[in-house]
Amino acid sequence: MVFKKMLGALGVGGPSVDTVLSNPNTRPGLMLDGQVNLRGGEVPADIDSVTVSLVTRVEVEQGGSEFGGVSEFHRLVVSGPFHLAAKQQLAIPFQLPMPWETPVTHMYGQSLYGMTMGLRTELAVARAIDKGDLDPVAVHPLPVQERILEAFSALGFRFKGADLEHGRLYGVQQTLPFYQEIEYYAAPQYAGTVNEVELTFVANPAGVDVILECDKRGGFFTGGQDTIGRFTVSHAEADRQDWVALVDSWVQATTSRYGALRAQQPGYGAPQGYGAPHGYQQRRGPGMGGVVAGAALGVVGGMVAGEMLEDAFGGDEGFFEE
Repeated sequence: MVFKKMLGALGVGGPSVDTVLSNPNTRPGLMLDGQVNLRGGEVPADIDSVTVSLVTRVEVEQGGSEFGGVSEFHRLVVSGPFHLAAKQQLAIPFQLPMPWETPVTHMYGQSLYGMTMGLRTELAVARAIDKGDLDPVAVHPLPVQERILEAFSALGFRFKGADLEHGRLYGVQQTLPFYQEIEYYAAPQYAGTVNEVELTFVANPAGVDVILECDKRGGFFTGGQDTIGRFTVSHAEADRQDWVALVDSWVQATTSRYGALRAQQPGYGAPQGYGAPHGYQQRRGPGMGGVVAGAALGVVGGMVAGEMLEDAFGGDEGFFEE
């Protein structure tokens, strides 16, 4: 997708910017290649910098309420100061490394409902910054992530939606200020004990931490409880595992450990086990906020109204069906 925008901060006749991505489809850990094309306006201009950044919608819980906003989470300065003559045309190529923890937005060519991501170009001229428009970016899963998603589908879990939650997960090495939750309705064989399952990936160059949150149904005399399991797989295992059997064992282990954890960990939020490669932890309350170490304070300053992203993408977030 190509976008063009006159720099309103400079008035009529200012420079224009036209950013082109070589391929908007990418994966975590890969390079996003593109080119920023500049055209001088009616008068010369001294450009301070040209920057591209990744932005996405993030949900924030603060003061007992939740709201969504657009957050920038990765940026690259593609050019420092230079002089742009009137009517001059200049092309600046760039390669933006995608963070390993970049959330997945697409699967099998379809967008995950609830996910949007874009590349924003900023042109700073004479201390005025124009953020321009957004160029949509489609992030496809890593092979290991794709196998796990396929296994959930094969087991009968039905995709519900996905979003990004601001905060950090306890016991997980995390570089981004948010994490993705991919939500499923329970598969038929688990319908008697589980309402929903939330799946989170935290990838790194060696592999992927997989966090499962199972919303357990309450009994006649007991309320519902959420249980959490964490598992680690390497990228090399993508084609070496029976993923359906492995994911099924993860769900079974996570849902069956509640009684043992309650006996072993009388204190809520006790960290034992959760940091281990195959640990479990029980908690109370909705969402994964119970294992989030960071608060939402300070995030508002880096976010703008969610409508910005919707307007830039035409208000179409797409959908994902099994």
